[in-house]
Amino acid sequence: MKTFRHTLLVSALGVSALIAVSDQAVAQNPPPPDHPTITVHGQTLNPRTILARNMGTPQDQESQFPPHKIIGNIYYVGTKTLSSFLITTPQGNILIDSTYERNVPVIQKSVEQLGFKFTDIKILLGNHAHGDHMEGDALVKQLTGAQVVHMAEDIPALKEIKPGGKEHPIDRIIHDGDKVTLGNVTLTAHLTAGHTRGCTAYTTTVQDGGRNYNVMFGCSLRPGAAVPPNVAEEFTRSFKVVRTLPCDVQLGDHGAQYNMQEKYAKLKAGGPNPFVDPASCFYEADVEEAMFHAILEEQKTAGR
Repeated sequence: MKTFRHTLLVSALGVSALIAVSDQAVAQNPPPPDHPTITVHGQTLNPRTILARNMGTPQDQESQFPPHKIIGNIYYVGTKTLSSFLITTPQGNILIDSTYERNVPVIQKSVEQLGFKFTDIKILLGNHAHGDHMEGDALVKQLTGAQVVHMAEDIPALKEIKPGGKEHPIDRIIHDGDKVTLGNVTLTAHLTAGHTRGCTAYTTTVQDGGRNYNVMFGCSLRPGAAVPPNVAEEFTRSFKVVRTLPCDVQLGDHGAQYNMQEKYAKLKAGGPNPFVDPASCFYEADVEEAMFHAILEEQKTAGR
């Protein structure tokens, strides 16, 4: 399939941003509407500004963000707006989200700048079957030989992600509640469908400074422009599930979902770890659930 981009000028949280949306890679084309509007935690948003907040500019999507330790053995190795996480263990490492294939060298550079070997990645996970998060899986597999693990419900969509004609690697299929273990690390997979059929949040526990912390790698809860009844059922379940997950540190597939850049600036300044922030664990769920209900109400009104 030929890929082309639509460029859209939007205002996201008061900041102008250019977004490039790929037909092949993401299910976000045509651009989302600028309605309905919601106000959550003092911020006014619509579907278009939420997408702008997540994706940033085309350059943001491809530019390295300073690799850094988040907490314990968890590190950030993604771009300015597309998250990729490295979890280290004595028996090898786990990578969550390869992002676009063109970003794999950026991720590799970040891993190596942190002092780790890219070839030590033994397991590759992804949190949902969109190209901006999982297009690079085949290349990571080729470079590292990692076992590629994905949620069953996302397999059909993953098979359609074929950069350069490459077949999407799938070595292990998991289901809701399954565990992925490497060395001393165990991640539990939680199906949080809606954004995709197999959208997956992962939880784990890490030690840092003599304390244990619950870490949640959240999957996008952003609804599309239209929400059919079956997807509405998925989202309704997922919002409930997310709020039950143990969480001291909330992460997400886009840095904006957990205020990464603001927290990183505080990290550099010293003091308590800003990523330990239980109070913000469900902020993203608050935003997206409000938008979900606003879209449903708009659909209901239009159908009268």
